[in-house]
Amino acid sequence: MPCRFRSGRIPARRLCVFLVRPYGRTTLIEAALRERAEDLDPVALAEIYDQYAGKIYSYIYHRTGDAVLAEDLVGDVFVRMLEAVRSDRAWQTSLQGWLYRIAHNLIVDHFRRATKREGVELDERWMAAEHPTHTFEGLFASNQLQLGMRFLTEEQQQVVVLKFVEGLSNVEVADVLGKSEGAIKALQHRGLSALRRVVSAHVEA
Repeated sequence: MPCRFRSGRIPARRLCVFLVRPYGRTTLIEAALRERAEDLDPVALAEIYDQYAGKIYSYIYHRTGDAVLAEDLVGDVFVRMLEAVRSDRAWQTSLQGWLYRIAHNLIVDHFRRATKREGVELDERWMAAEHPTHTFEGLFASNQLQLGMRFLTEEQQQVVVLKFVEGLSNVEVADVLGKSEGAIKALQHRGLSALRRVVSAHVEA
């Protein structure tokens, strides 16, 4: 059963209104789309979604590398568009450029929140933990920590990955790398300290 347009606020990720495809209709020119969209015409809103959803998804995906996040943010883009149209804040230049700017702002907001959250979590867990290397395991998959790995030496990277991704003990890592357990502990300490500095600097920037 096709979705029907409803007035009032539409929650994020519930884009029923945008999914109505106007069968048998050709794509409207942008000027007509704007006029109809400002009148909350469901056909025009559906046309906008059909024309631009794929492009916006591709843009967000290539900026973030995350397909699930891209799907979520595409929904948010069109919800924001609808909210703007309803409050007479519709696009003043090109529709496509406006949608890309909305997408860009959502991406920036997402990474700003993620960066702040990861930095606070890392700092709090590091300071509170008796054995900080144990608390580091749950944080390793974060984007900022993956970025920080690039600033480590090759040996530090090997130790951190073997310890916190592969789950090896210090003795096992020492055996893999042909080093003493003391050397592994030293590399681990320097690597984690470097990661903490990189993440903290990124959060403060």
